[in-house]
Amino acid sequence: MDLTVGPNFFFWDAAAVRQFYRSLADAPVARVVLGEVICSKRLPFWQDEIPAAVETLLAAGKDVAVTSLALITLKRERRLTADLIGMGLPVEVNDLSALRHIPEGAPFWVGPLVNVYNEGTLRWLARRGAVRVCLPPELPLASVAVLAAAARELGVAAEVWGHGKLPLAISGRCYHARLHDRAKDSCQFVCGEDPDGRDVETLDGQKFLAVNGVQTLSQSTASMAWQVERLRDAGVDALRLSPETGDFAALCRGYADRIAGGLSPEALAARLRGPLSDGFLAGSAGVEWSGVRA
Repeated sequence: MDLTVGPNFFFWDAAAVRQFYRSLADAPVARVVLGEVICSKRLPFWQDEIPAAVETLLAAGKDVAVTSLALITLKRERRLTADLIGMGLPVEVNDLSALRHIPEGAPFWVGPLVNVYNEGTLRWLARRGAVRVCLPPELPLASVAVLAAAARELGVAAEVWGHGKLPLAISGRCYHARLHDRAKDSCQFVCGEDPDGRDVETLDGQKFLAVNGVQTLSQSTASMAWQVERLRDAGVDALRLSPETGDFAALCRGYADRIAGGLSPEALAARLRGPLSDGFLAGSAGVEWSGVRA
């Protein structure tokens, strides 16, 4: 089992993006997914950093892929998706309409926003050219085991969400703009003020979700700190770590040490920002955390 760094969901400035990917060059991760997955309006602010980041990561021996958007709706977004093929890197599909631009049989990756819930879907994607699939984070362990076994038979690598706020939904509306009484088309990029998303509370003050532009996330950070051995036994090939602010390279080292057996789940969890959860995989509700039960 090794580590994949997924695409950054949040809107960071170019300097922050540059520093983030430079820090991953020496991090113990096998592969990195780059690109804009949430809102195409953000891309012009940092897209010039992508070629240098790709060069740095490839030179460091990482496998690199570029992601499609999670919701492709506009003509310019379709053109952006078509242009991904010309970069000479694997494309990670997070909206199945992106497959229109990928030639039959060309290898591609599948991101966690595609609903791969059963073996039939997995087989169809493999026939179409999928070589790596990050399973949706809401699957329980029993389902993960079945799909990991099917992936192994198909020669497809199976990933599971390992760390980060869970991607729950994508909308046509921008929550960040609405919170500031702005229209989506004149949002003034207010999502950049919340570089890890903005928490949402219920009417009685309970923290519930987080929003990131048009995206809904979990308020807690999902972590597989307590589940490494169970996932390895289930046949999972990699854990996916989702970018967040702070010393992310150190976070990667913590998970690598945990996989190698040099760090206990308690010790890893103590290094992470809470609240933490792993209930979709191991509990009766997504918000549950195995560390509490232990």
